[in-house]
Amino acid sequence: MVSPEYQDIRTSLLLTYDNAAGRRDQQVKQPWKLAERDRFLARLRAEQCTRLLEIGAGTGQDSVFFAGHGFDVVATDMSPEMVARCRDKGLDAQVMDFSELRFESESFDAVHAMNCLLHVPNTELPAVLAAIANVLRPGGLLFLGVYGGRAEEGSADWDDHVPARFFSFRTDEQLLQYASRSFEIVDFHVVGTEGEHRFQSLTLRRRVT
Repeated sequence: MVSPEYQDIRTSLLLTYDNAAGRRDQQVKQPWKLAERDRFLARLRAEQCTRLLEIGAGTGQDSVFFAGHGFDVVATDMSPEMVARCRDKGLDAQVMDFSELRFESESFDAVHAMNCLLHVPNTELPAVLAAIANVLRPGGLLFLGVYGGRAEEGSADWDDHVPARFFSFRTDEQLLQYASRSFEIVDFHVVGTEGEHRFQSLTLRRRVT
């Protein structure tokens, strides 16, 4: 059960991303994002992962990439407009918020979360990460990528989406502390310049108990 405050954030984000689906479907990924994706692909192959869940999948560009490399992919997004575009690409896609994943425990070998968990308030993040861990098999992998570097929550002056989006930016130390509650840290590195909102890249593993 999410808090009323987070439910309000989700309701606003749903409208935002429904409105932005067409525009975001035309975006071309920056080379560094492709490199991050390739890095995760190599790790998935090395660990013989086969079934992957993408949360916050947007229009499905990354899901199409992983499906094209032979993975059994399920794409999820809270936005029906985004999911419709995923399905147009031939993906198994479902309207689903990552705060309330409706899958059996241990259903996936890996989860891919690119720039979606930055919309989760700090108060809600531990529960969201625990829910993600639950759908992973023991030893399964999570790619968690977000922008951050300094701690602040709220809307951003530079955001041109309508309605304006909620962001939760975190320091490296904060993000690692949250992640370590539910996962082992496999890899952490940043892309970008110190002092700015740069990209925080984590590869995490569900603990084997």
